[in-house]
Amino acid sequence: GDPKVPVLYEVERTRTGKSFSVRSVKAIQHGKPIFTCQASFQLSQESPVQHQFTMPAVPPPEELLTQEELIQKFLQNPNLAERYRKRLNKIQAEDVPIDIKPVNPPDIFCSEPQEPKQLFWVRARGYIGETDMKVHCCVAAYISDYAFLGTALLPHRQYRIQFMVSLDHSMWFHAPFRADHWMLYECESPWTGGCRGLVQGRLWRRDGVLAVTCAQEGVIRVEQMPNQSKL
Repeated sequence: GDPKVPVLYEVERTRTGKSFSVRSVKAIQHGKPIFTCQASFQLSQESPVQHQFTMPAVPPPEELLTQEELIQKFLQNPNLAERYRKRLNKIQAEDVPIDIKPVNPPDIFCSEPQEPKQLFWVRARGYIGETDMKVHCCVAAYISDYAFLGTALLPHRQYRIQFMVSLDHSMWFHAPFRADHWMLYECESPWTGGCRGLVQGRLWRRDGVLAVTCAQEGVIRVEQMPNQSKL
């Protein structure tokens, strides 16, 4: 999309039922669709049939460093190669409205393969408050896309990314939550192949309630990294 051009939204009332309704939305710029979305809405209903996975046991966010603090530690290394220093400074310069605290931060200069799983504590920066739940869902949608697809590359760190972009992104909202409160984002990639990667994610409230489930497929194209010293 082009942030300088207004977006025209076409909404189709796909289905309107007593408990569930579906709307299809097409976002258009320059006469062409740049985004399509299908949203399903349900009236709140109680049921004795309920279960969920168990939230992973991890240190609380108060005991962990933010992504900015971790990068700052790398930048303090006087032997850090200039190309990596530029890369880290570029990341630092990004104005990301999310607080992120990796539970097991990977060594970004290590090319050894890792299990395709990540855990982050995440929250929106600033105060949102007790507003309409739809606002928190929109913020969670933004949060859920950050660093999500990169989980699929953890076993393949010997490659340099040429092109990586999301093809589709699905979310299921299970329980009320505050996007400006710490939530644990559990990410894993069950499969990658054919220049595509599949990732799945779960956003947990601090009290152990599963609030959101996510899934994304994306294009991943890479090239072999040169075998050079990291410092």
